[in-house]
Amino acid sequence: MKRMIKIFLVAAMLPAGDLFAQELYVSTEPASNMPRGGLGIRLMNEGMFGSEIRTRTGLELMTGVTKNLMVHASAYLSDYYRKQQRLEAVSFYAKYRFLSADRVQRHTRSAVFGRYTSSKNLMVNDDISLEGDNTGIQGGLIVTQLLHKLALSASASYTRMLDVNDTHHALHGYPSESIGYTFSSGYLVFPRVYKDYKQTNMNLYLEFLGKSNPGKNQHLMDVAPAVQFIFGSKVRVDASRQLQLWNNMRRTVKNKYLVRVEYNLYNIF
Repeated sequence: MKRMIKIFLVAAMLPAGDLFAQELYVSTEPASNMPRGGLGIRLMNEGMFGSEIRTRTGLELMTGVTKNLMVHASAYLSDYYRKQQRLEAVSFYAKYRFLSADRVQRHTRSAVFGRYTSSKNLMVNDDISLEGDNTGIQGGLIVTQLLHKLALSASASYTRMLDVNDTHHALHGYPSESIGYTFSSGYLVFPRVYKDYKQTNMNLYLEFLGKSNPGKNQHLMDVAPAVQFIFGSKVRVDASRQLQLWNNMRRTVKNKYLVRVEYNLYNIF
């Protein structure tokens, strides 16, 4: 009992708001939030290798407005749709946590989220994405469950394109809306026992990312294994490989890599 209390108190001292390390998913967002008054800075690079190399770089800022509300702002640069790199899109994301149920070393969180993206890219495939590719809005629900060292999370979302060119879409049969669904698991490998927040964390993730286009009978499912290191509760390094399991959509990028570095500042507002 004393050991359980000690672990709980040390975890409570970690400057990570209501987030535990194994909830910091690489390909999705958890229902938990970063602490109020904090600032996170992310630099991401993703891409694919094949007959040609295509890459996308993203810069993202995020902050906790209240203990239940956090917001993100992102900018994307890529050569996915042009032969040269260009600034292609900006995106804004907000998440509101409406449910928290806590017990020692376990909790349940639920949140709703929304995203708006403005992109220079025209629709050229069936895979609608608001992470740099298309202009549109998105809304959804996330539920996250922490069970000691294991964190599980699921989400469902609806995405609607806003720059639909009726003639262009009709000619090529492109969709204007999609349904997204994800399931993520994260496991804390190291440290085995928390002693202080300066300890290095190592987490392993396995995430499933699916989409369907209503009325089109188009579906895809990817799996994304990932490894993550957190240093001093401030610096986070992610590496992921997203692999296609099945798909009958036209898409720009598949079987891509992702690397990301994040730096967090606390209590600055």
